[in-house]
Amino acid sequence: MSIFNRNEVNFSGNSWLKKGLILAAAALVISVLAPVAVVPAGSRGVMTTFGHARDALYEPGLHFRWPIAQTMHLMNVQIQNGEGEGDAASKDLQSVHTKVAINYHLQPQFAVEAFKNVGPSVSILAERIILPATHESVKAVTARFTAEELITRRTEVRDAISVLLKEKMSRHGLMLDEFNLINFAFSKSFADAIENKVKAEQQKQQAERDLQRLQVEAQQKVVGAKAEAESLALQRMQITPELLALRRIENERAAISKWDGKLPQVSGNATPFINLDRAVK
Repeated sequence: MSIFNRNEVNFSGNSWLKKGLILAAAALVISVLAPVAVVPAGSRGVMTTFGHARDALYEPGLHFRWPIAQTMHLMNVQIQNGEGEGDAASKDLQSVHTKVAINYHLQPQFAVEAFKNVGPSVSILAERIILPATHESVKAVTARFTAEELITRRTEVRDAISVLLKEKMSRHGLMLDEFNLINFAFSKSFADAIENKVKAEQQKQQAERDLQRLQVEAQQKVVGAKAEAESLALQRMQITPELLALRRIENERAAISKWDGKLPQVSGNATPFINLDRAVK
């Protein structure tokens, strides 16, 4: 009885295994022979028939295809980003290490052409087209400016590189959305020279400000002295004999108002002492 049950279990397990294998094989066949291809949003489809690309461009959605004979390839047309860096030489032969960042995308109408001429993915486009074009554009524009101008005219340098790079990318159906200069790095000797120049310029500006401040203070003193001299001259012009007599009378009145009513006492060697208080009494 136990042997019969064991054989029954083994038979049931083998049955489920066979069913699983059949379902897996069926799924594989369906996936390979599927007559429908899906192009997701943000992509464009390029259909190949036995490896040969058709000229038709497939928009996002469901599209019929011949199983095995035809394959749908997806080309990403969404905005991509990337960074790169490299060395170049300035107009005055200074070594410049440049780091840049770009945003770009494949123009949908050029998806078939890009697939045929470059490759089946945007990463291949970036490696074969964008990276060399970026290096070439940066070197070409950097050579137009001195090392100092690369710093002081940074916006102009960035725009010039962007224009040149956009032109090179457009030849292959690529659109440059944004270009940024992340950093310029120079040799240590040049960086030290720039720093010393900046310090000297700051010191010069500080000295000019100090000189202006001293000039203003000196002018203020001159104006003050001139005003005081004019005031004294005006006062001298206003002094008259009548004014002097009036000032003398005012001084005498002030002295009388302060007198305590006691007469002064007089003494001397030849004349005997006279007590004026007694004489008055």
